[in-house]
Parts: sequence; C-alpha cells; structure tokens
Amino acid sequence: MRKYNIGYILGITLVATLGGLLFGYDTAVISGAEKSLQKYLIESLGLGAFAHGATVSSALIGCIIGGAISGLLANRLGRKYTLLLAGFLFFTSALGSGCPEFLFFTRGEPTMGLLLMFNFYRVWGGIGVGLVSAVSPTYIGEIAPAEIRGRLVSLNQFAIIFGMLVVYFVNWGIARGQTLEWINSVGWRYMFLSEAIPAGLFFLLLFLVPETPRYLVLSNQSDKAVKVLEKINQSKEKAQSILADIEQSIREVSKAKLFSYGKTVIIIGILLSVFQQFVGINVALYYAPRIFESMGAAKDASMFQTIVMGLVNVIFTVVAIMTVDKWGRKPLLITGSIGMAIGMFAVAGLAYFDIIGISTLVFIIIYTASFMMSWGPICWVLIAEIFPNKIRGQAVAVAVAAQWTANYLISSTYPAMMEFSGAMTYAFYGTMAVLSAIFVWKMVPETKGKTLEEMEKLWKK
Repeated sequence: MRKYNIGYILGITLVATLGGLLFGYDTAVISGAEKSLQKYLIESLGLGAFAHGATVSSALIGCIIGGAISGLLANRLGRKYTLLLAGFLFFTSALGSGCPEFLFFTRGEPTMGLLLMFNFYRVWGGIGVGLVSAVSPTYIGEIAPAEIRGRLVSLNQFAIIFGMLVVYFVNWGIARGQTLEWINSVGWRYMFLSEAIPAGLFFLLLFLVPETPRYLVLSNQSDKAVKVLEKINQSKEKAQSILADIEQSIREVSKAKLFSYGKTVIIIGILLSVFQQFVGINVALYYAPRIFESMGAAKDASMFQTIVMGLVNVIFTVVAIMTVDKWGRKPLLITGSIGMAIGMFAVAGLAYFDIIGISTLVFIIIYTASFMMSWGPICWVLIAEIFPNKIRGQAVAVAVAAQWTANYLISSTYPAMMEFSGAMTYAFYGTMAVLSAIFVWKMVPETKGKTLEEMEKLWKK
C-alpha cells in the first residue's frame, strides 16, 4: 500500500478547489441580481432584451478570453501564479461590479457610463473564471498522486456546484424581507460585493501552496520539483521515479502539434463542450429566480426555490462522482441527455398551454438533476481523458474556449428568445438534448477503465 502525505495533499487540493467554488459563485451570482439590473440599468436607459441578455452574459466574454489564454499563462507564469492572478481578478471584479461608479466618478445614477463600467468589471472577473476553469483542475492533476488523481480532480466540479449553492443562499439572504425597491437599487450591489470574501481568501491561501512539479521541471527547476514530490510522496525514491517520468513526458509534449492525431478527436472535444452548453443549463442557472417568478412565485419564494434547485444539483453531482467509474461515461451521458429532453419538452409544453405551478418546478428539477449527474461533471472528465498526453494542453484550451463561447451564445440570446416564444425556447434546448444523446452514442468512445496510453493508441488508428 502506497503512503502519501494525505493531509498535505488534501490541504493543497482544497485551496485549489476554492478556484472552482469561485467559478460557480461568479457565474451564478447574476441569477439573483439580473432582474434588478434590468430595472435599475437596462429599462431606465430605454434599452431592451438584447442589452439585458448581453449584460447578464457579459462575464462570459471574459471567460472565453481567460479560457483561451489559460494554457499560455499557465506555461509562462506557472500554475500557482496564474491562479493568483485569477484570485486578484475575482476580488477586484467583486468590488467593481458592486460599485461600478467607483472608478467612473459618478454618483451611481443609472447612466450609459455606469452600465459600461458594470459590464467591464463582469468581463474582468470572467477572465478569472476562464483561467480557473482550465488551471484549477490542471493544478490538482499535477499535484495529486496518480492513484488518487481522479477523485481529487472531481472535487473541483463539486466545488463549482457548491459555489453556486452558496451564492443562491447569499442572494436569498440579502433579498429576504426587503422591499423590491431596495433590492433593485441597493440589494444587487451586496450580491456582487459578497464575492470579495471567498476571493480574498483564495488569493491569500495560494501563497501557502507550492508550484506543481510539472511546471517546475518545465522551467528548469528540477531541484525544487523533487522537494515537492518528496513532501507529497514521503519517499525520495518515488520522487526521483516520478521526476524521470515528468522529464520524459515533457520532452514528448514539446514535439507535438494540435492535429498530431487527426481532426476527429479535436472535433469530439469541441462538440462535447458545445453540447454541454447548448442544452441550456446556464439559462436555468443564470435566470432561475426569473423562471420561478414566471410560475407565480414571489421574489423571496423564487430565490428559495433556486436554493432547492442548488441542493438537487449538489446531490446529483455526488451521484455522478460515485458512479462514473462503475457505469461508464457514455451510459451516464446518454441517460442524462434523455432526462434533460424530458424535462425541457415538458416545460415547453407547459409554457405553450400557459400552465404555471409546481409541475414546472418538478420538470426543471428533473432537467437540472439529469444534467448534474451526467454532462455537468462528466464532460470535464472526458475532456481530461480523451485527448492524448502529447496534445492535451493545447486541446483542452481549445475545448474550454469553445465551451465558454457556446455558453455566451445561449445565455445572451435567452431574453430575446423568450420574448419571441417561451415554448419554442425550451423546445430548442430539448432538441439539443436529443442531439447530444445521438452524438455521444455515435461518436464518443468509452474511456472507462482505459489508460491514457490506450486512448492514444485509439486515435493513432
């Protein structure tokens, strides 16, 4: 039985997963504030659904940028200092989003300048989200011993969903018992400012963790890499053995091109990312209180129902983590796609007949639970596994950028699509869920139980 410094490894992992928590927190904080932003900024300036959708989704522009440059920064600055940069972006974005007039030197009245500054700070924080979405799992994967790597990396996905649940509670707590006028003018500011607390904690704790051995070897600091490996593995012999493997791997990676294994594997990685977003999950996450309000719930009740949805998300993410190595990736993805299609087509039918009530909540929960037990965590697992070692860094950056681009397209168009037809909007997401099941069935190979080297041989064929 291998011995590890498990307390040390868990401590490092938990610090890195704070990046995942902030990923979830930053992307979901808008759910409690978007209607207030519409009243306070969008409608008061005479702007419509397009400006509303663009404002709600503005952080995703930053996510696309952050995801695209994550590999470059991780290799230039290191994994640790890229995460530190992300922590700084999160902290300053939280302050700026809550007080967008601070650097614009206005009194905070609704003006076009204020709207532009708010969007700037959301894009600023979105760059941080894009960075951690790629670098946090990379950091954990490069620190963790191979035998427990899968479980530790999966904690990052749990942290993302948990961060969403935390901010649902925070938003509900801020809005609870307050007048709608107060929420629309002041309350939304506190929602964004609240993110400064976990962001500041993440930034400070990162000074206590080491750089990854892989990056240290990349930057010709093998002596430091050995010390980190010795502390993790509690064995000089094991540390030297891992160091030799890292050095060999880096020599191979430096020679690889993105399409070294053909275009098919890259296309599959991109389509996994696109379908994960085109099924409409972030519409449910970003606009959850609005969806529940449209069912007739009051402001407080709609935010509380969002908490219920958040709890379901956490539970079913745990289900996925516990079953992905038993049932396999493809069966879970196809099952999740079917569940999402049932949920979305049912919501579309209820919207068409103008039926609102508990049935809508039930089908939205079926939809989100199906996503969280399948496409939520397993898409990330497949993106980590499906690419050959030699092109993984480049390919993951492409897939992550594609994911955030798809996220932006879906989220920014939601208000305008809903103005046209709610039933057709939800039916579109249901259709995407059906197509995602067909895509997985026909194109995605099963990676359960296969080594990364076996996956590499598959693509060579």
